[in-house]
Amino acid sequence: MLDTRDICGFDDYFVIVSGESARQLGAISDDIAQSLKKAGITSYHREGTTASGWLLLDYGDVIVHIFSSAEREYYKLDEMWNAARPLIHMA
Repeated sequence: MLDTRDICGFDDYFVIVSGESARQLGAISDDIAQSLKKAGITSYHREGTTASGWLLLDYGDVIVHIFSSAEREYYKLDEMWNAARPLIHMA
């Protein structure tokens, strides 16, 4: 989870996670959406597919990126947004 408030004008936080299969990417996405919906938070926009290896869930101030390992390595958002302050990092 990256704090992007000081460097980005369109959100406050990026959450970047990885999955190992299309099924796992879908399960991660579904669980996030269901958990936040129960809390009264709905997505503004959803983009991508499990087959593409990159799903984006836009919750306004928080954008969730769900990657396959290969797509995460290719796009390297963690490095691209290295000026953001890391809040949580789990390996």
